[in-house]
Amino acid sequence: MSSSVNETANSRWPSQVKYIVGNEACERFSYYGMRSILAGYITGTVLQGGLGQTADRSTEIIHTFVSVNYFTPLLGAWLSDKLFGRYQTILWVSLLYCAGHGVLACSDFVGGVDGKMWCLFAGLTLIAFGAGGIKPCVSAFMGDQFKPEQSHLLQKAYGAFYWSINLGSFFSFLVVPWVKNHHGYSWAFGVPGILMAIATVIFWMGTKHYDHVPPSRETKSAGFFKVLWHGLKEPKEGKSFWEAARSRFSDREVDAAKSVLPILGVFALVPPFWSLFDQTNSTWVLQGKTMIPAVLGGTVLFGLILALALVLLVLTILGKGTLVRWLFVAINGLVVLITGLRLILFLRGAFSPEGHNLVEFVAYAFSFGVAAAFLIVGVRGPLGLIRVLVGGQLFLAVTRILLIREQILELSFKIGPEEMQSANPLLVMILVPMLTLLVYPRLGKWASPLRRMSYGMFLAAFSYVIVAGLQQRLEAGAQLSIAWQLLPYVVLTAAEVLVSTTGLEFAFREAAPEMKSLITSFWWLTVTAGNMLVAFITKFFSESSGNTSVTSGRFMMYAGLSFVVAILFGCATTFYRYRDKTAALGR
Repeated sequence: MSSSVNETANSRWPSQVKYIVGNEACERFSYYGMRSILAGYITGTVLQGGLGQTADRSTEIIHTFVSVNYFTPLLGAWLSDKLFGRYQTILWVSLLYCAGHGVLACSDFVGGVDGKMWCLFAGLTLIAFGAGGIKPCVSAFMGDQFKPEQSHLLQKAYGAFYWSINLGSFFSFLVVPWVKNHHGYSWAFGVPGILMAIATVIFWMGTKHYDHVPPSRETKSAGFFKVLWHGLKEPKEGKSFWEAARSRFSDREVDAAKSVLPILGVFALVPPFWSLFDQTNSTWVLQGKTMIPAVLGGTVLFGLILALALVLLVLTILGKGTLVRWLFVAINGLVVLITGLRLILFLRGAFSPEGHNLVEFVAYAFSFGVAAAFLIVGVRGPLGLIRVLVGGQLFLAVTRILLIREQILELSFKIGPEEMQSANPLLVMILVPMLTLLVYPRLGKWASPLRRMSYGMFLAAFSYVIVAGLQQRLEAGAQLSIAWQLLPYVVLTAAEVLVSTTGLEFAFREAAPEMKSLITSFWWLTVTAGNMLVAFITKFFSESSGNTSVTSGRFMMYAGLSFVVAILFGCATTFYRYRDKTAALGR
């Protein structure tokens, strides 16, 4: 009897995981929502609330910010391992993160462009240290909640974690630009701050349920540097520096350190990929501002809304318990966000001369209250009740969509450069399961990690050939719809899935167990290096016009750089010898 109970317990996810996944979704909404409008804010005219800077200046600022953001995980990991532990680090650094958003939101209270620029730098610095500081802790903290006998659940748990990231970023690219267009930059920066505050509260709500791993006061990653330094400092004639290090360190420590260098050799070729990918939030947005916005409406919009509601209803009926619970929480969390924002904006203009419709206010307040109550039920309530409630919600939604079909057909949604960024997370959520379940198994050894990354490098280069072609037509005076950007987005997102998700998988499979944290830090440093490369190229080749970062020639230069690196990467895959032999076979 007891063994069957234990088996059942070990097949369930720890209940506290929902707080961590919810925190991650809100945090990513916060981060990417802020980034979605950053390029437009820096280059926008002063009269429209922007800072009036050049395209080159905007590119430098954004990519320097991203560089710092991916360097600070080293600090976050040190604070977590040496001083405070993961829980305390996440909680307190999140408050720093919230403060950064607050500084950006309050920049309108500062007079003059110079003052606003200082607010921008201060806010981005706080956000970089906040986002980077918690980055190495959150995913590891989720892993801490699983017992050793529950290790078989980790793959699905991290899959849900990755989906929460893309779900949060997808909605952020739609909601935050809408707020900016209707209520200005101050509120547009404020909404991500509110979401980060919600993320912190969600994380804090699970405090009593978490399994806390105390700081070890020492980092195993230091072993690599000690072994490497000793071997280089005290070489022995006729022996490699690894063999020289065996006089002081155990064979296991030396072999573990030895596993790192080949991986670093692979990582050395990855930064140019990030140089291309992270420009979707900078130069691609600036290119999109010279294109004609697309309009989504009529039958297409009605079909998409109805299809989404029906898919969610089917998932509710057929899905397993955890999926249904998260679906219920996601739906009501989104309703709370939208209705709460509408209530705040209502109160903001409550004393305006034109006034507001009181009935509308009561309707939003009622919807907010019901959704908030359902959100609490979703977190703590029994699964049977949740399945009934979410099924009822979606059935009513489908019915209402059909009843107000004519009103929906009259609606339209403008897709500008900021909104177009939502294509990336949406495509990721489609491509990851498609490639993992359908494509990779059929490729066999041709889908080994390094080969996949090599394909991704070539695709990234090709995406910039497309972007350069679009830019060339724009420079020739053509009027292009921003819908054309969807083509390079599809290609570059496929490259992201092949390079980014595969790169971490490769590192974890090839590194010794005690070196996995170190390898993760080095992976983040490739993002730092890639963004610093963009900032350097932009600064070095900048001209008096200040707009050379968005030209067909610059895009082709990045495409050429990526093609060269892709060829070198392809050669490296030929000579690399896998420690994990199953990885070499594409399994």
